[in-house]
Amino acid sequence: MTLKVLVVDDEALARARLRTLLGDCVAPAALVAAEAADAVQAMTALRRDTFDVVLLDIRMPGLDGIALAQTIAALPQPPAVVFVTAHSEHAVQAFEVEAMDYLTKPVRLERLQQALQKVERLAQSQRALRPDLPDEMLIIQDRGRTERVPLAEVLYFKAELKYITVRTASRSYILDGSLSEMEERHAAQFMRIHRNALIARCAIRALEKHFDPEEGEGWAVRLNGIDEVLAVSRRQLSAVREAIVG
Repeated sequence: MTLKVLVVDDEALARARLRTLLGDCVAPAALVAAEAADAVQAMTALRRDTFDVVLLDIRMPGLDGIALAQTIAALPQPPAVVFVTAHSEHAVQAFEVEAMDYLTKPVRLERLQQALQKVERLAQSQRALRPDLPDEMLIIQDRGRTERVPLAEVLYFKAELKYITVRTASRSYILDGSLSEMEERHAAQFMRIHRNALIARCAIRALEKHFDPEEGEGWAVRLNGIDEVLAVSRRQLSAVREAIVG
């Protein structure tokens, strides 16, 4: 799984370093979905979106990290809290507010990865107990606008030149990233049908003969909600047939 992270620190350089470290994390991977410089910005982000974990500084202007953690704990679906601070003397207070972990700056990648693994185990157990948790969201940046697109609405991902087209029944979006990354992250919901395309397993309507100007005679899938057809490579044809029958 990929953990959605909110980074809260009043120092821009500290946030940037965490963002870089999180980009290097694997098993689990981590996505910085939002940043905040103080408690007010943090609570605004938490009311607007859901997160798996908050990486939280302690000494900040206004409400400090300990008090903010107490506020977070009172939310209906609170994310895990991992404190990231230059001051080791707050560790006892941190664990009194049930923090998942306590990291001291400068943060080492290995130590951050260990903290995220704890969060991942918690998130997996919560999802097992709460199948009604909100749908996973894609965070898409488009022309200065940030938009949340429910993963359940996505019909396909298609690799273009330097970006991915994300298609829903109502419109298309542009997403930075790689198709391989999407496949690894969402393998349970999406399957590869071609070197340049992943489709939602639940959206497959039909498999039919198709002529492609570049590849000649072949096969394509039709998906619920759109008229467009997507070419299926010979390599993936049997997997698509199995998905339709299954």
